[in-house]
Amino acid sequence: MRVISGTAKGKRLKAPPGMTTRPVTDMVKEALFNVLGFAVGGSRFLDLFAGSGSIGIEALSRGAAMVVFIDRDARATGVIKTNLESCGFDRKLYEIHRNDVFKAVDILQKRGVEFDFIYIDPPFTDEDIFGRIMHRMDETGIIDYQGKIIIRTRRKMILPEDLKNLKKFRANDYGESTLHYYNINEEDVSI
Repeated sequence: MRVISGTAKGKRLKAPPGMTTRPVTDMVKEALFNVLGFAVGGSRFLDLFAGSGSIGIEALSRGAAMVVFIDRDARATGVIKTNLESCGFDRKLYEIHRNDVFKAVDILQKRGVEFDFIYIDPPFTDEDIFGRIMHRMDETGIIDYQGKIIIRTRRKMILPEDLKNLKKFRANDYGESTLHYYNINEEDVSI
């Protein structure tokens, strides 16, 4: 696993030990950042269920102004810290929080933080968490009005096309994964 573009291009990244995380393949990472494009530069980026932190680190490498990493596993947050230090990123550019994702979202909302991009990569073994996290994202005020939410699921998993405030605008399959892209439904915004 490595950083594929930007200031930290080519840096090798570690993964947390054990079988609890599924590192994102370079193919999926490259496809994701091709869709997000130059908008990543200067953006505020949230990496939920961050694992190794490879997605948020890729965002930093491509010029994100701030990345917040959330994972409840101490081994994962330790690896994220190690990976960020090995890439040489300024500590002012990121935050790492060891916390339950739902609690962390509540804390971020209370702080009034908004993000341009929210990347969500829940464990594939917990089928119920996908619907729960998307409904929580639909209710939260932490996504900027023009922001995008991307959630990685197992291939062909069905997620809602429309929620109260969010609308799916794209889904792409890559190997065993699907990336679902959502933005604010401009017709009925209440967050």
